Amino acid sequence: MPYKLSATLSSHTSDVRAVASPSDNLILSASRDSSAISWSRVSMSSFAPASVLRAGSRFVNAVAYLPPTPRAPRGSIVVGGQDMVVNIFTLDALNKDDPEYTLVGHSDNVCSLGVSPEGTIISGSWDKTAKVWKNFTLQYDLRGHEQSVWSVLAISETQFLTASADKTIKLWNQHKAVRTYKGHRDAVRGLALVPDIGFASCSNDSEVRVWTMEGDAVYTLSGHTSFVYSLSVLPNGDLVSAGEDRSVRIWRGALSLIHPAISVWTVSTMPNGDIVSGCSDGVIRVFSESEERWASSAELKAFEDQVANQSLPSQQVGDVKKTDLPGHEALASPGRKAGEVKMVRNGDVVEAHQWDSSSSNWQKIGEQLYNGKEYDHVFDVDIQEGAPPLKLPVNSSENPYAVAQRFLEQNDLSMSKTPAGIKLGNDSNYVDPYTDPYTGASRYTASSTSAPAESRAFKIIPYSKPLSFKQANIPAMQAKMYQFNEALRIEISTEVLAMYPEELAMIEEAFTYLARASSQSSPATALTWAHAETVTQILDRWPMPQRFPVLDLCRLIMAYPLNAPLTSSSREKLFDSLFRACDWTSVISGGKAMTKTQETNVLLLFRTIANSLQEESSASDARWITQVFTALTQAAQLALTKTQRVALASILFNFSCIGIKGPVLTDARALHLSLILQLLRAPNDDPEAAYRTCVALGNVLYATKLQKAPLDIQSSQITDIKGALGAIKSAFPDQRIADIYMDIMALRLTVCPGSASSVTSSALNFQRSL
Repeated sequence: MPYKLSATLSSHTSDVRAVASPSDNLILSASRDSSAISWSRVSMSSFAPASVLRAGSRFVNAVAYLPPTPRAPRGSIVVGGQDMVVNIFTLDALNKDDPEYTLVGHSDNVCSLGVSPEGTIISGSWDKTAKVWKNFTLQYDLRGHEQSVWSVLAISETQFLTASADKTIKLWNQHKAVRTYKGHRDAVRGLALVPDIGFASCSNDSEVRVWTMEGDAVYTLSGHTSFVYSLSVLPNGDLVSAGEDRSVRIWRGALSLIHPAISVWTVSTMPNGDIVSGCSDGVIRVFSESEERWASSAELKAFEDQVANQSLPSQQVGDVKKTDLPGHEALASPGRKAGEVKMVRNGDVVEAHQWDSSSSNWQKIGEQLYNGKEYDHVFDVDIQEGAPPLKLPVNSSENPYAVAQRFLEQNDLSMSKTPAGIKLGNDSNYVDPYTDPYTGASRYTASSTSAPAESRAFKIIPYSKPLSFKQANIPAMQAKMYQFNEALRIEISTEVLAMYPEELAMIEEAFTYLARASSQSSPATALTWAHAETVTQILDRWPMPQRFPVLDLCRLIMAYPLNAPLTSSSREKLFDSLFRACDWTSVISGGKAMTKTQETNVLLLFRTIANSLQEESSASDARWITQVFTALTQAAQLALTKTQRVALASILFNFSCIGIKGPVLTDARALHLSLILQLLRAPNDDPEAAYRTCVALGNVLYATKLQKAPLDIQSSQITDIKGALGAIKSAFPDQRIADIYMDIMALRLTVCPGSASSVTSSALNFQRSL
């Protein structure tokens, strides 16, 4: 029997990066939406979430199952991700935010996990290591790969396999590498044990290889047309693979299961022979060879329609001209082999059809579309080793600048990743790569204003357009806020905390407006102070763990112009509420690391402040800025995360943009400079935070010269700045860091005592000494 769709699992809101299926009735999944979910079978062809597990706000990229123990009779789920730790949750509760165990040791993203039959855990990471954990403590540290460890396997309690982006696979006996397998031509992404033979591996080179443990290559399987990410083995020994060409392939029968998604990130097999896949569309799908577990006819038809309407991958379109393609008459001839793809012309549309040997028919699998629109070209753009190529749709008549800008914004890339062949007019643009808990991203485009005629041609300074943190998954944010509200409403002890009907109406208006604004539609009316005030009222009542979607809503409200500018007193009231909502007093006085809840809330607070510093009018009355900056000076004592440091640096950058356009009040200016000095001196391993802080300093110096406004600074601070700038330049080899450093150094050459009589001697000496 052919494999057909059995079940569709759709609770995740972003890419499903890993799945595990230890039994016929249990599926575990990990997603970029920061959650892991355990799913239980409720019928022959359906599953439902049994528990949702979330230990933080970062991507979850790996998942594994830990067998039952007396303390965890249903077993445990092991997850790893961008937070660089391995978390273990018992499968005995509906929802959990706090793991039973947290294994700390990796220094970068945890991207792969494995568990031995006896319960030993092995984890692989972008930090180039694999680590073996026994009884939840570190047993072995496996070092030897030159790049990220993308896949791990526990063969026994003392033997392990690791696969790496360095194109090799290693066999380990305890902590010693005893054999290295070479043959793949690109990053090795997945491993699976093959009974009676050895193991199989898959790679970005689009091949699957089967090896003996002694190192002999048994055979190579070719058929995928792009990266192959994941492998599994069916109970009968058949290999199953998943990859970037939208397919899951069952190799013995040469069967391809095409998916309506760009990437099939992960595949797993059940003891009953069913196949589980996880995709970039956030959906988990189960396919079965057993007719009794097939989905209904309507569901099968809907799935086939989804596949048929999905965009055709560009590697299958290539540079073929429509006029060179045959029409539908070419489909009268049978295919030569299962999985063969044929492109035909249907009017002005290019269609792809794949030969299905089980039904002896051609099945339509796509058109030359991207996100539902037809383009003249859809190119693959390689961005990063070990990552799939990104799609760059282009029409011949489009402005290359607009194409590149759209590409960067859609894929959350910095300007250093500009696609080759497209030159943007000004290298001062930058896109922030951080993705928030709702899969939105913060990004900005900054452009230079004209420098005074007497100054040198700066490469970076002045940056005069502030950034904004605008993008988000509005439906996910709205659903989470309403979910929390319903949970409060149905409990007698908390029902008074739930939103009132008039508040619900205001929140609904805000989400409707933001959904239209974020999609670049023109909302009928703008938001008002009443909408922002409603948010503060809810924040004042809701419990701390439930506040993050409300804070995120406030972040977005402040990113778009209200129907009338807020007064300084309104802003003071707003930020007083936001700092309270983040438990700021406790955060700065606790003397210990922030909790995950505090960490998320503080990040959203910083982003809201940055969004509030978009216009000169926001600084016309600086009392609220003085209030905010005074509070932020206390952040120097905190152990900020990378994303928090970037957000704080963005606040300083935005205010420096306002300072370029016109004078700001002395108190706010002095606090702003003090914050810049604090952030420059603070330990920092993130080039983006360093870069934004340096640009903020450059803008301040530039404005000082331009406006002939005095700076109040001590000679000791000058020494500190010089040392901090030198350390940043040495620590980060980025060209943009070198450029901003040289711009700041050059500013001293453009200041002369005769032309700046109103500048104090300390300010003049400050710039000269740099």
